[in-house]
Amino acid sequence: MPGTVKALGARLQSSLFNRAMTDLTLAAERLDAALTRLEAALDAHLLRAGDPASLQAEIRALIADRANLAEALDQSLAREQELQALADEASQALGSAIDEVRAALGEET
Repeated sequence: MPGTVKALGARLQSSLFNRAMTDLTLAAERLDAALTRLEAALDAHLLRAGDPASLQAEIRALIADRANLAEALDQSLAREQELQALADEASQALGSAIDEVRAALGEET
């Protein structure tokens, strides 16, 4: 009888081991399938989004362009203010000259 119990125990251990291995094999297959789906999704995302390094380089270039454009705009606005001040000065000088000419013409007639 001890041999029978021992044999029964060995068969039970073997059965449990086989069941555990089957469960592990199934879990590994499910994990492999999930990883395959994840890789496919990631590949599709990268195709839509582009190469991250390339996108970062493009973003840096856009930021630099924006900074250059902002500086150029600031310079243009400053130049516009200078030109407006000169135009106002010229307008006042022209108005004064016209008044002087009118006054001179009025005095001569």
